[in-house]
Amino acid sequence: MANRGGRRDVLQTLDDRELLRRYRLDRAGIMFVVDLLRDAITSPTRLSQSSVSRVISQTLTALSQPNIVTQFVSLPLDARTLHTHKRAFMDIAGFPGVVGVIDGTHVRIIAPSEDEAVFVNRKNFHSINVQIVFNAACKILDIVAKWPGSTHDARMLSESGIRQLFERRYVPANCHLLGDSGYPCKPWLLTPYLQPRQGPQLNYKRAHKTTRAVVERGIGQLKRRFHVLHGEVRLRPEKVSKVIIACAILHNICKVRQIAEPLEDGDEDEDEDNDEDGGMLTEQVLRMGMVFDPLGYPE
Repeated sequence: MANRGGRRDVLQTLDDRELLRRYRLDRAGIMFVVDLLRDAITSPTRLSQSSVSRVISQTLTALSQPNIVTQFVSLPLDARTLHTHKRAFMDIAGFPGVVGVIDGTHVRIIAPSEDEAVFVNRKNFHSINVQIVFNAACKILDIVAKWPGSTHDARMLSESGIRQLFERRYVPANCHLLGDSGYPCKPWLLTPYLQPRQGPQLNYKRAHKTTRAVVERGIGQLKRRFHVLHGEVRLRPEKVSKVIIACAILHNICKVRQIAEPLEDGDEDEDEDNDEDGGMLTEQVLRMGMVFDPLGYPE
């Protein structure tokens, strides 16, 4: 079946397995995202570089709006949900009171034209340093994606909203995040012993390490699902931040809708039908940060 202009309607011609491989969402997931963003995006009548760039920008802006972000990415504050989170983490290694695990991850960018030096991280490449919190199921509870690569994780935490939630007691007592030794130890943020003694300290460190591994697994899932976060993003830093937030939201949508990660088959980064599949609103939404590489359209 073809749509207007002779372009194929991929929702009609591709099965769920192929849609998942190409766009990281199945048919129902695609329509969910399209309906979510329909009013914010205008579908071009013909595909061109300028129209793709415009719709990508519209999509990124729409997905990073506060009302959309808080709808899909938020730390629960009610006791019942927090108890569920604690129980799920407790089941991993017996560590009590944990409601989330926190870490930083770098997304590589090209050297920006302004303040270039501050974006160079300790591994000597340009990046955005992203602070991210996961629950036990690797769903994102909080994400901050605005800091230059040279920024230390502890500083990002000190100026983050999640710190305010804990220190102003919006999060009930006896709820903890687990972080690595790069973070300061606080009543609500537990870090490992650097030189634990035999006995309870060593047991604590082992349980801490096993439980905190969830954040590493979650970051891996996010970057495998959206390969745009693996390579060098050829956009301005502020646009890269929107890409990261958009991918986080889509990751959580996949989690809620139980959409599995696509199987690796060695050609997921290729855009096989760039011109034919381009016109639909769904195509424009999903090309933002998935198989189609939006980085070919720097602005």
